[in-house]
Amino acid sequence: MEQTYAKIEQSARAANRVRTTVTYILLAIWAVIVLFPFYWMVLTSFKSYSAYNSEYVPQLYTTAPTTENYVSAFTEVPLAKYFMNTVIFAVGTTALMLAVIVLAAYAFARLRFAGRQLTFTMYLALMMIPNELVIITNFVTITNWGLRNTFLGLILPSVTSVFYIYLLKENFEQVPDELYKAAKVDGTSDLMYLFKVMIPICRPTIVTIVILKVIECWNSYIWPRLITDDQAYFLVSNGIQEIRENGFGRENVPAMMAAVVVVSVPLIVLFLCSRKKIMAGVSRGGTKG
Repeated sequence: MEQTYAKIEQSARAANRVRTTVTYILLAIWAVIVLFPFYWMVLTSFKSYSAYNSEYVPQLYTTAPTTENYVSAFTEVPLAKYFMNTVIFAVGTTALMLAVIVLAAYAFARLRFAGRQLTFTMYLALMMIPNELVIITNFVTITNWGLRNTFLGLILPSVTSVFYIYLLKENFEQVPDELYKAAKVDGTSDLMYLFKVMIPICRPTIVTIVILKVIECWNSYIWPRLITDDQAYFLVSNGIQEIRENGFGRENVPAMMAAVVVVSVPLIVLFLCSRKKIMAGVSRGGTKG
């Protein structure tokens, strides 16, 4: 009997090892498929223009890497200017959005006023409307205000987010009501309670929102492309397209790949350094109790 159980257990372990091996093999294959475009982008950026064009069959390595493409990315085209514009846009948008969503989430989570639930429900309904449907309205509004080709025109349509308000509201509601009641007994105002209690407790979610918003701003393309036609206000997203059309040219692929690598590295580093905080903040914000 014991031998039978031992054989069953041994078979189960063998089957488990096979499943684990197959799983890791499939994950490794998928990782190669996902990462290969990034590898090809970086590899191409280190090839010279002549070496790249002389390859009748694409090579998976280079014997003569060069950094001249990266030098060209900052000397022949205004990539540094696009970087600075994107930083201003990302920081300004994130700061204003944070002020809006923190106050809105706190109001929905803690304050009691007539029509609170109805207002929040209608607000959530806005999530069902694709952003593309309101772009024309935003464009007309910003144009009528004379804010085209300005940082304010770039920033204003992105200073609020229904999803982030919902996420932060759920997080605020996890803070025990007893803390709020005790603070009111001590004469603490709602605003002071928000800054002294709620924000410190919910800092992981707020940090996550900041990181996600910065990534969103960095990747923003449609709105900056629509609202700006002055190179002085181009972001890296539409700046790359301008570089391709009127900078290096369509044929200089290595130089374009160098510019794309430079643009991509900050986001990759930001995500790798903050991935645990993002996952922790999202899971905490979406868990009740």
